[in-house]
Amino acid sequence: MFGCFKRPSQGDQPRALERDGVVKPTRGVYHRVAEVKIQEGESIESALRRFKRKVQQEDIIKDIKKHSFYLKPGDKRRAKQALARKRNRKKLRRESE
Repeated sequence: MFGCFKRPSQGDQPRALERDGVVKPTRGVYHRVAEVKIQEGESIESALRRFKRKVQQEDIIKDIKKHSFYLKPGDKRRAKQALARKRNRKKLRRESE
């Protein structure tokens, strides 16, 4: 093995080796791992703030919540339609004001 490879932590999904922050799951979809390098003279608090901002920008939490449980295709479709109805009601309410 090369020195630049590292094993990711053991999760519920079997994963291939990761290199340079890109993890390749066995399903063939690539995921980017948020990574922040602490600069010289930088406090841990500011690095943590940068990390949190990066995680939020990359929608990692949203993606984890989305894939935390399986939704059947019909349930997924119904949820999508419910969100569309909610958006339309909100749009109509704004237009009427």
